Amino acid sequence: MTTSAKTDSPAVRAGLAQLVDYAGLFPPAKLEMAAAHAEYNAARRGPFAWMLGRFIVPASRIAEMLSVPADGYPLDLSVIVDAGSDPRTWLSALQTTFENLARLRSGEARVRITALEAALPPLPTQRETYDASIGQFAAALKQAGLGDVPVFVELPRDARWRSELNLALYALARHRLGAKLRCGGVVPQAFPSAQEVAEFLALAVGEYKLPMKATAGLHHPLYHRDEQLGVMMHGFLNLLAAATFARQGVSAAELQSVVETQDAQRVRPGAEALPEEALRAARDGSFIAYGSCSFAEPVHDLQALGIL
Repeated sequence: MTTSAKTDSPAVRAGLAQLVDYAGLFPPAKLEMAAAHAEYNAARRGPFAWMLGRFIVPASRIAEMLSVPADGYPLDLSVIVDAGSDPRTWLSALQTTFENLARLRSGEARVRITALEAALPPLPTQRETYDASIGQFAAALKQAGLGDVPVFVELPRDARWRSELNLALYALARHRLGAKLRCGGVVPQAFPSAQEVAEFLALAVGEYKLPMKATAGLHHPLYHRDEQLGVMMHGFLNLLAAATFARQGVSAAELQSVVETQDAQRVRPGAEALPEEALRAARDGSFIAYGSCSFAEPVHDLQALGIL
């Protein structure tokens, strides 16, 4: 295989460097810890290691991860703050998890916690908004001494997701937290429409200037139909291009056409509208990374498109 150093343009490097956070522990791969650890370490030694970001692990499984033999340490982690979805117990579980992570960060040299990802619990009543839970989250984070760690907060994908999005993203901006967009799952209902993704990007990136991560369903570079699930699946190059344009103030309607294009030339890093400088700015401040249960799959797809 030709090494990436000879083939990848500066724009490709700017757009794709450390883009893929490895989520091999999660569906559909759902690897055992040792297998996921080994696959991540193999990717770190490969010719496209420059595309690889953090190892994603639930907070509740870090002890299990550390029981794996020490090959490949230290690891940069994006930790899923798995505090549950029950609004009655969420805050207490969150505080305990943050305290445990703070102790880990100060006393465990084998890992570096470089990002946190957390899902808010559903709103218990119709009259409530996410403002209170986001404020509680920010206060607990600061109290635990984790205020310097980049955080990406996800709203529940339920009937209120769209109606509450604007105010919730405003609250995240007010507390200097990032946003997380779930682009799919194991059931068709988990996939947001191209319009919903565009609206999210227009608000999160364009309006509130939030850093964001994406996860789930982003198995391939381009928007495409999955016949098994019967849905349109989002492409990570579509998201990268749309986030870059959103940063420049492009409207949600225009972003939608980028989100749902199947033309690789429109979203290819280095295209006329996606030069190195714009991509670098978008990656530094807007589209930070996306989670993928496979690293080999996006690499192979990008090679097939002639991008790598």
